[in-house]
Amino acid sequence: MKIDRFTIAIILFSTLFLSISGKSQRMRVLNMPNYDQESMFHFGFVLGVNQSLVTIKPISDLNTHVFDSIYIPDILPLPDSARVLAITSTPIPGFVISIVANMQMGRHFELQFVPSLSFGDRTINYDLETYRYRPGELDPVKRVTITKKIPSTYINFPLEIKYKALRYNNFRPYLLAGAQYSLDLASQAKKREQKNRNEKIVKFNQNDIYAEAGVGFDFFNEWFKFGVELKMMYGLTDVLKRENNIYTESIDRVNSKIFQVSFTFE
Repeated sequence: MKIDRFTIAIILFSTLFLSISGKSQRMRVLNMPNYDQESMFHFGFVLGVNQSLVTIKPISDLNTHVFDSIYIPDILPLPDSARVLAITSTPIPGFVISIVANMQMGRHFELQFVPSLSFGDRTINYDLETYRYRPGELDPVKRVTITKKIPSTYINFPLEIKYKALRYNNFRPYLLAGAQYSLDLASQAKKREQKNRNEKIVKFNQNDIYAEAGVGFDFFNEWFKFGVELKMMYGLTDVLKRENNIYTESIDRVNSKIFQVSFTFE
């Protein structure tokens, strides 16, 4: 069974989380000892980096489905027909800025709202086999790889529940889960269409819903709380916009996936 790097990281962080919870440590001078009791609400900001990619489910007859020339808008010279051999996605790094508002819900739980603005591109690679017969042409079959980049600028509205372990000196680990609504401002921008008049661009729907899960660590300093967080967001809806061409009709479903490392200052 294939296990991706994020799953391995979650396992390692969770193991560390549990092992720390079972050990006692030598007491030190506590920074901000009454942080949780001082106020029911806390505010801060977040800086982070992310990696955006997509999970692609091709049509069931991908390798045998033949598209005629009307479905191939931007391959020159125009072939008579084409087949899609494979479809892959390449992850691309981006960044995110957020503000954070936390509400205490007892000793171990927090409700967290983190509206954010994130930037990142996603790419889809198509391996095609084209057929173009012309008298005197030696090889009518050619292989070509087409890469489509989908720039994205998200406004995100996540709502998360944090489970906090007991504080150990100036350190505290936590787990989180939640849901996020995202509005993509750039996926269908008109400027992209004007700039790429001779190239068919791939568009994503503007709205998406994500499920979230992650782990993090809080470090209490003298004047503020610093946090490091690793989170995965998986899109629940099919985001591909159908436009009756080889790039969209060869795909059954596309889901977004984002890995994010965040640094929180509260």
